[in-house]
Amino acid sequence: MNSIFSIHTIRFISLVMLQVIILNHINFLGYINPYIYILFIALFPISTNRIVLILLSFLIGITIDLFLDSGGIHAGASVLIAYARPVILKASFGAIYEHQSIKFNTVDFGSKLTYFTLLTITHHLVLFSLEIFSISKILLVLRKTLFSSIFTILLSIIVTIIFSRKSK
Repeated sequence: MNSIFSIHTIRFISLVMLQVIILNHINFLGYINPYIYILFIALFPISTNRIVLILLSFLIGITIDLFLDSGGIHAGASVLIAYARPVILKASFGAIYEHQSIKFNTVDFGSKLTYFTLLTITHHLVLFSLEIFSISKILLVLRKTLFSSIFTILLSIIVTIIFSRKSK
């Protein structure tokens, strides 16, 4: 139990620091920015209490908001994907999720890509909708969502491949 707690604490701190120190300063072409901190929510153990995940998602989101002075939009988007995660897991993994036996190192690449894609697009759509908050700028929201999602998904896949290789 203690080692699991320390692994998630290290993951939490590492992803926040990576996001705040490096990734928030990318801003490629003025609107493409990866949000890799959502990996904490994506890779959190399935068997853990859902309330714990929602609280930790709020904590990671509000921590990012404090560093970016963004008024709670990251916390809102993070809580939403934590709340919607069981539906996204079922849509991505099907029967494996029903039996609570998902191991991210052993699932096929297609299911993992579907999972990361659904989670990331949901997060980014909510995040940019809250950031821009104007129905007249829906095309800007969709453009930022699309391009930032592609960048985030690529980085998420690369990070999970790198760290899953080291654990074997």
